[in-house]
Amino acid sequence: MLDLTKIARQIPGISQHLKGEAVASRQRLELAQKLLLQTNLRQEELVQAHQQWRDRFNFTAAVPVEPLDSRYELNAAPESHTVFATDGSQISPSHHEIAYCYLINVGRVMLHYGQSLYPLLDSLPEVFYRPEDLYVSRQWGISTEEWMGHRRTASEVSMLAEMACRWVQPPGAHFHIPNLAMVDGSLIYWFLDKLPGEARDRILPSILAAWEQLRSVNVPLVGYLSASRSTEALNFLRLQACTQQNHDCMTHCSSIKDKLPCQVVDPLRDRLLWGNLLEPGQRSPLFRSSVKILDLYENHRIYFCYVHVGTEVARIEVPEWVAQSSSLLNQALSLTLTQVNKGYGYPIALSEAHNQAVVRGGDRTRFFALLEQQMIRAGLRNVGISYKEARKRGSIG
Repeated sequence: MLDLTKIARQIPGISQHLKGEAVASRQRLELAQKLLLQTNLRQEELVQAHQQWRDRFNFTAAVPVEPLDSRYELNAAPESHTVFATDGSQISPSHHEIAYCYLINVGRVMLHYGQSLYPLLDSLPEVFYRPEDLYVSRQWGISTEEWMGHRRTASEVSMLAEMACRWVQPPGAHFHIPNLAMVDGSLIYWFLDKLPGEARDRILPSILAAWEQLRSVNVPLVGYLSASRSTEALNFLRLQACTQQNHDCMTHCSSIKDKLPCQVVDPLRDRLLWGNLLEPGQRSPLFRSSVKILDLYENHRIYFCYVHVGTEVARIEVPEWVAQSSSLLNQALSLTLTQVNKGYGYPIALSEAHNQAVVRGGDRTRFFALLEQQMIRAGLRNVGISYKEARKRGSIG
């Protein structure tokens, strides 16, 4: 039990700390705006420097592909359009349960606007119980729980592409309806960087194949990041703040243990800078991410921009084939902004996909009760949870 009376004595110290951080953040923000203006004047030169020295950087900086001083107004979405979204949840495996298995539940949403069509709101669960599902990852030193999360990511994307491609050209359609496919979170799958090649080859190809399906039918894909903590765009400004003639971090700064000379605005986040520069309904310039793992993405490298959606500044990520088509990019961003407006601050398709996917405590109980019944019918004996789990459930506390 949490003793609030003991916590109350610590609250004043937290308040004072946050007050000081707010003042420091404002100062870093003002410095970042000045640095942005200086960088804008040398943008082409610094992009070339990035290309030349990026392998010697000790940080990851995104590359602007549009002028840094540009702001773009987003168009209103057309009355008729369709949005697809998926999200996932799971029941993790536990040796204390009646059977060692796990479940992945992917929520699917298809919302039609201006078309007098019923929406799709459902979920597709799948149970994994075979040894090859439960233990294959251990040869790479990856726990079953972690591997389950990676498989869930791949399932979300595959089901999104299958749903969108099945609908995008319905029988009898005589005109094009703008579409959008959405996922919650980044399209840059950071976990892939730590995976052995053999394990990565079990996950990434299916994701890229799904993206290629979306590309083949011209359905733009968006990764929506709320409250992003990224500093990729701000890191490009570090080239302007560099105190050396060239940008060879490995040579000039490898021995520096504390804050580097170019880290003049850390720990400021991208969204805080663009939140001070954008008006509602505007987007920032487009950036190309330089994360190393994207070298494996073939022709699906990730671009991003920041959009003031009214309630916050969100990071919007798209694959290269969307970024390089002005019509697809505008379509994706305008439909995303409309989704946020309809969801009162967060894309309604994503929130509905989450609601379809989430596995609550009662769902977990019913799942294992159903599994227990089937095991008993199959003639299995000694079916039950561990004594530890039984005591936890029946605790007097």
